[in-house]
Amino acid sequence: MALELRSLKSLSVKNDLPELKSFLDNKVTQYNHPFFIKDDPISVPHLFTKIQDVEIAGFFAAIFAWGNRTTIISKSTELMLLMHNAPYDFCINHSDKDLKSLLHFKHRTFNATDLLYFIAFFKMHYSKHNSLETAFTKWMNKKDETVENALTGFYHYFFSLPDIPERTRKHIATPEKNSSCKRLNMFLRWMVRRDDKGVDFGIWKNISPAQLICPVDVHVARVATALKLMQRQQSGWQAALELTAFLRTLDKADPVKYDFALFGTGVMEKQSLIGLIK
Repeated sequence: MALELRSLKSLSVKNDLPELKSFLDNKVTQYNHPFFIKDDPISVPHLFTKIQDVEIAGFFAAIFAWGNRTTIISKSTELMLLMHNAPYDFCINHSDKDLKSLLHFKHRTFNATDLLYFIAFFKMHYSKHNSLETAFTKWMNKKDETVENALTGFYHYFFSLPDIPERTRKHIATPEKNSSCKRLNMFLRWMVRRDDKGVDFGIWKNISPAQLICPVDVHVARVATALKLMQRQQSGWQAALELTAFLRTLDKADPVKYDFALFGTGVMEKQSLIGLIK
């Protein structure tokens, strides 16, 4: 039988690695399932089939992903409606009148100023490229172990337009500032990971799942710390690298599949974790 949460407190990563791997593999199977979609921000890009719509909807849903998941989904869906449920066409072909309809949009600290810049970036990028993938891959080397260069390059590329609102910079993370880049890493997981479970899209082919970095949010960090998968208390870039390095020892080709295990356990089994973390 799979290892139970109540048994984890006495677990040693060094001595009980097979048992820990079995536990996490079972949790991946449990949560990497279509039922996961409806209550997660990934449900927003799942509203679409056109690749560019999936990319744009997924990007906004990921960037909005802090706080309550219900609110994240609601605000992301609201934005898609303002874009006439055709985000790619809106970004490429919008009129000034279309943009005026966005001026009252707000999600937490993300406001219309930020939104208009995001749309300007998408219009610029998609006028030259068919996919948002190149906005990341153009900064990578073939031998890169992780997507660090992709994330750093994307940050500078995203803010390469003239007249950048300085307030908007806070919405795009970069490893250069020791951010864990949780939201961008989550977006990359959605676009890159490929399996037959129907949750992640796997529509980008030039980034390997092996290069992905695990998104480290409060739920993932809580469970990873409880299981002694990472030692750092601060959830910055080095913590994300440390956690992902351990996950590679469990599955070198697809380490970030364990995001399902860590996040799912942290969100769905929160009560079972009480006492384990202390």
